[in-house]
This record gives sequence, structure tokens and C-alpha cells, in this order.
Amino acid sequence: MLNLTARQQIAISLVLILLMLLTRSHHWASIHSLPDASWAIFFLLGVYVRALWVVPALIAASVAIDYVAITWGGVSDFCVSPAYWLLIPAYLALFAGGRFYARGHGLSLLGLFRLIGVALAVVVIAELLTSGGFYFFSGRFAEPTLAGFIPRFEQYFPRMLGTFALYLGVAAAVHVALAAAFRRDGDPRTLMGTHRER
Repeated sequence: MLNLTARQQIAISLVLILLMLLTRSHHWASIHSLPDASWAIFFLLGVYVRALWVVPALIAASVAIDYVAITWGGVSDFCVSPAYWLLIPAYLALFAGGRFYARGHGLSLLGLFRLIGVALAVVVIAELLTSGGFYFFSGRFAEPTLAGFIPRFEQYFPRMLGTFALYLGVAAAVHVALAAAFRRDGDPRTLMGTHRER
């Protein structure tokens, strides 16, 4: 598990909250908008923040952003359906994946493969919950079938995976850069949470 101070965890939480406010771009979509970082945000919360209360707080924030966008921003409510609530288990899966990764975090090639494997697994789960849930339970599709869902998965999954990978890659680069800049004893693992004082 990463050894972060309470101050570091608060700073990371605030950055992630700001990122959510700036990037729920499906509400204020334009060519200039950043892609929605919500999935990466919940994964990164699992990696960096120990306090569990931040998860329901950010879920509530995402619902509030959606509500404001639909009520006052003129955004379509097409995606708001009984399936909307499947965002909660999707976000929880992403958070749990981040927490699982953090337990075995390491700056090594094996650590990188672990990050990629965990991230890919939780993004597949999140996509099945959100896109699959919308297709099967929203009531927007007359007769949903598995055969009908597969093309939708093929259509939407690469974009969601690419967006997630973009934000995760930026976070990993910032993590390594900050750890290298602030290490105290020449061992880059110190601020990464894998080094223990003897």
C-alpha cells in the first residue's frame, strides 16, 4: 500500500474532484472539451486515498453534476434511466481495482504489468455494467439481446479504454516525476510507498 500522508491524500482528492468538475464532458461536449475522467478518477481514488467516505462523496458529486447539466444546462436526459444507477457498482469496481493494485504497487516492469492488467480488468467490468446495463435495462431498446449488445460493446469500449488509459498514463507519469523530484534518500521507492525505513 502506498505510504501517503493525510495532507498528500487530501491534495490528491482535491485534484481529482477538480478533474471531475472539468471533464464530465458529455454534458458540455464541444470540440474543446476534455474527455470524461470519471472512470480514471475512481480508480485513482482507490490507489491513493485511504478514506472510504470520498467514494460516496464523489458518486454524489457526479450525480449532482449530471442533475445540474440536465436541469439547467440543456443536456439531454436520454442516458438517465433505471440503468443509470449501475454507475454506482461500476464506480465501486473501479475504486476496488485501484485499491487492489495499490496493495502490490511497485516501480518495476512487473508492477507496470500488474497496473495494466488490473486496469484492463476493471475497465471491462465497468463497461459491461454501464453500457450493458444501459442496453439491457434502460428501456430504450425494444428487444435487447446479447447479439445486439456485442456490436455496442465493440463500438464504445475502445473509446472508454482509450480515455481511461490516457488519464491513467498521465497520473503514472506525474506520480513517477513527483516521486523522483521529492525523494529524500536517493531511493525512488521511498515516496512510492514500497520502501520501509530500517
